[in-house]
Amino acid sequence: MSAQPRPYHHGNLRQAAIDAAVSEVERVGVAGVSMREIAKRAGVTHAALSYQFGDKTGLFTAVATAGFKLAADAIAPAATGPQGFVTGGMAYVMFAITHPGHYEVMFRPDLYSDTDLELAEARDAAFAILYGSARTSLGATTPDDNVAGVVVAGWSMSHGLATLWQTGNLRDRISDDPTQLARQVAEGIASLGQLANHYLASLNETSTDPPQSA
Repeated sequence: MSAQPRPYHHGNLRQAAIDAAVSEVERVGVAGVSMREIAKRAGVTHAALSYQFGDKTGLFTAVATAGFKLAADAIAPAATGPQGFVTGGMAYVMFAITHPGHYEVMFRPDLYSDTDLELAEARDAAFAILYGSARTSLGATTPDDNVAGVVVAGWSMSHGLATLWQTGNLRDRISDDPTQLARQVAEGIASLGQLANHYLASLNETSTDPPQSA
């Protein structure tokens, strides 16, 4: 005899469905997720799930929105003060590692409605934390273009680190202790900055070299 869906209280279907979708993503990946399995896990009927979200795109939109809100809540406390951009970046990595289901959906706009207003607000609010912490760390006199460049570079490094960690590509290559990892990555960023400065200096030298005579 098949198990019947568990009854749910009015008003919690949405959260139950989001939680179930996240669990399914963690179990089988986004490609293997089905609305019927999510409904079964949430303890609701497939019809009720479809009525609430319409289709998988609608449900993934809700998952991504919840993910950006959770990310903002996790990163904001760490992204303060003069070192906030670096500590906020590590909080970003820790969020990704501890919320793999949300994280997998959040940065896949092909899965959800990119024009959803609630999603756009949640995503913009999360980005504002990254930008604000970079602005504070760099100082008020830093040009906006430089701040934007630092945000994109830092975001790319944090996102790449989180993705490599999640997929097991950093196993035995970097510390799995959060405190040691934070220091190791910060030292790596500092060394990378030195390399970038050398590269920019070489470009400047090239641009100022006198033209060769024929």
